[in-house]
Amino acid sequence: MADQVLVGTIPLLYVQSITLTEGYRVERILGSRFSQATQPSTKTLAVEAVLLGPERFATKKALEVLALTSRALLAAAGPALAASGIPVVCGLTLSLDMQITDLRFTQSVQKRDAFDLSMTLQHVPRSSLGALVGELADLALAAGSAAVPSPPAPAAVPRHPGPPLP
Repeated sequence: MADQVLVGTIPLLYVQSITLTEGYRVERILGSRFSQATQPSTKTLAVEAVLLGPERFATKKALEVLALTSRALLAAAGPALAASGIPVVCGLTLSLDMQITDLRFTQSVQKRDAFDLSMTLQHVPRSSLGALVGELADLALAAGSAAVPSPPAPAAVPRHPGPPLP
């Protein structure tokens, strides 16, 4: 399990992977042959998770409603969401201005009592102040997590030949 993720007020407890992709706008320096990365242009978060148990239906519906909610409806849904979009909190990032751009649920014969979730969120800042606050929150998360010791890396399990099977 990769981590737990909070998307708005919806907790995803059985996350398999989280991928953060950041793109940067590169512009040519005027009158020069050099280029420079001037600003971030895209920030995308992909989450792969499993929805388990009887609450998987409610979680699925809540994610669908959150994905369909427009900016105008966000204002009616709650004052915090109106100013910042969908907040996403996980071990990899803390992003305030996210919007769900892709949502896929899969049910298979092997997992009859579970849904596989694949979700993509994109950073859509409402204002430059909101973007700055989000980046500062992400920096605070990074600084705080650097101070917390992480568990040791998993070690390989030694294999010893056992008695022959009958």
